[in-house]
Amino acid sequence: MTTLSLEQITDLARRALVGAGAAEDQAQATARALAAAEADGLATHGLSRVPLYADHLRCGRADGHARPVLARERGGACLVDAGGGLAFLACEMAIGEAARRARSHGIAIAAVTRSHHNGAAVYHLEPLAAQGLVGMAFTNSPGAINAWGGRRPVFGTNPIAAAFPRRNAPPVLIDLSLTEVTRGKIMLAAKEGRPIPEGWAVDREGRPTTDAKAALTGSLFAIGGAKGAMLAMMVELLCVSLTGAAFAFENDSYFEPGNHPSIGHAYLAIDPEALAGRDMALDRTEDLVAAMLADPGVRLPGDRRHRERERAAREGVAVPDDLVRQLEAIAAGR
Repeated sequence: MTTLSLEQITDLARRALVGAGAAEDQAQATARALAAAEADGLATHGLSRVPLYADHLRCGRADGHARPVLARERGGACLVDAGGGLAFLACEMAIGEAARRARSHGIAIAAVTRSHHNGAAVYHLEPLAAQGLVGMAFTNSPGAINAWGGRRPVFGTNPIAAAFPRRNAPPVLIDLSLTEVTRGKIMLAAKEGRPIPEGWAVDREGRPTTDAKAALTGSLFAIGGAKGAMLAMMVELLCVSLTGAAFAFENDSYFEPGNHPSIGHAYLAIDPEALAGRDMALDRTEDLVAAMLADPGVRLPGDRRHRERERAAREGVAVPDDLVRQLEAIAAGR
């Protein structure tokens, strides 16, 4: 393992993405997000994603020089077109629009169409919480979850996230996919040649599997059975029907040759001042936090992330040597 500072991680990711064909601003926005995931202890959403993004840039599944544009807008709503590029630059634009419109209208939705994998969903919401706004995020993805009673993956993992500001404390951060396990964990298991536990996934024929590679092209189990599948459908409709993006079953797997992804994201921003007021919102949030922490075994959502960030800032992050070598090779154009 090689210990890298967060600055070194950001630079390594940026150079690799530029080496694979990304424009500097796309590479920088993506590298910032991946470094933040590493700082949070989310290796599944950090540097390990760079080889996949690089493959997509090189084969044309992602346009490294796409320019996100504001495609439609009305009042507290707008649509950003990512143009088939990597997601992060378009998501930054959408979050900026959501914040501005929420301050004017009390609530806003900024959606993104024709996008790519957007990493850890809650990452995009922290700028909203820093401004005292409540943020919510939704995204679809290539097929991963079967409709209840079916075998074919028609919904994505479809993560949902939320960020709630607190008084004199880091925000509450909630981030979860709607599968029993994130696809990133299965991706790492496949790369390392490890089996996965029973109950995580089925193969493309609908048979339960412990083979991580078979799971990546099969279907993952939704959380909560039928209820989880319905939540996944809700996110699919929110992120696709309202944005014109592609449904999960229309997006080929990221992990084998396929079409150009057209993923949809949706970000909500809410100004508490437009409702009961900012002070009331902060006070009531602290009341709930205090009630939760009255039980000694309770951990607030986001606490582990905040602790990992402090440690990473002090000590850096351990990165597998083979991954560092692979990214240096990509950066050098090999």
